[in-house]
Amino acid sequence: MKIIDKPWGKEELLEINDHYMVKKLTMWKGHRCSLQYHKQKKETIYVLSGQLKIYSGPVENKLTVKIYGPNDTITLLPGTIHRMEGVEDCVYLEASTPQIEDVVRIQDDYNRTKL
Repeated sequence: MKIIDKPWGKEELLEINDHYMVKKLTMWKGHRCSLQYHKQKKETIYVLSGQLKIYSGPVENKLTVKIYGPNDTITLLPGTIHRMEGVEDCVYLEASTPQIEDVVRIQDDYNRTKL
């Protein structure tokens, strides 16, 4: 297992192979990841604990916002713009296709935007 510290929490890479990837993520209350999308990667989010606000949609100015709690899930298809935000300290799983570097950041609170 590989642990990657992030400015918003941490990622624990549980498995990556030619077919899929599984991460356990911790998002701290009041923090959020980049507003982003993936060109190829499809991911499913499953909340284990806490509350996670997820913004998602086809275009940046038309995002749906929903708060997810334990046992809630959402699947994000390639091209879907999305962002996760901690309403409370939150732990969630991400199961996805294995494209680990496939991220296009649109906005980022931590100056990591690459366009």
